[in-house]
Amino acid sequence: MEKKNEKLMKLAQTALVAALCYVAFTFLQIKIPMPGGDATSLHIGNAVCVLGALILGGAYGGMAGAIGMTIADIMDPIYITVAPKTFILKFCIGLIVGVVAHKIAKINESTDAKYVMKWSIIASVAGLGFNVIADPLVGYFYKQYILGQPQEMASILAKWSTATTFVNAVVSTILVAVVYNALRPVLIRSGILKIEKKEEK
Repeated sequence: MEKKNEKLMKLAQTALVAALCYVAFTFLQIKIPMPGGDATSLHIGNAVCVLGALILGGAYGGMAGAIGMTIADIMDPIYITVAPKTFILKFCIGLIVGVVAHKIAKINESTDAKYVMKWSIIASVAGLGFNVIADPLVGYFYKQYILGQPQEMASILAKWSTATTFVNAVVSTILVAVVYNALRPVLIRSGILKIEKKEEK
């Protein structure tokens, strides 16, 4: 029964993070219009996805980011066509952050604040660094070969996307480092985040 309750709690938390991803992308973005009615944007949706992966684990955090930001794309007439790409990339961000933070560094087994700070930043850089490369690259081929966009337009969008994705990654990494490490002690005290063993790294 306890495991079932934990699963339900995890699903509820995933839904909450998905909603926060939706809000962060939809209402806290600066859209930059591109030729052909397309656009790229500055936003902090990825930061919430990374936070979700650090708190809930890679699979849950990635799924929250994928669901929340895909719904945001579907609700936006400019981004609706790239919703499948968004789902895959955001899920990958969460998985990468989760692998680095929880499988490699095992931050949920440490009470060393400096260790956790260091690895939460490294995990964020890994996940968001992947996105800086993958988003424009996958976007270029997706726009050209799936949506049939002219090569020149797809190339222009990819270049702008590289710039905005990099800015988003830098801002998100800083935001995640501050928010996660400030929230972590509170989450531990409330029982939402459990330290699996009190072993210092």
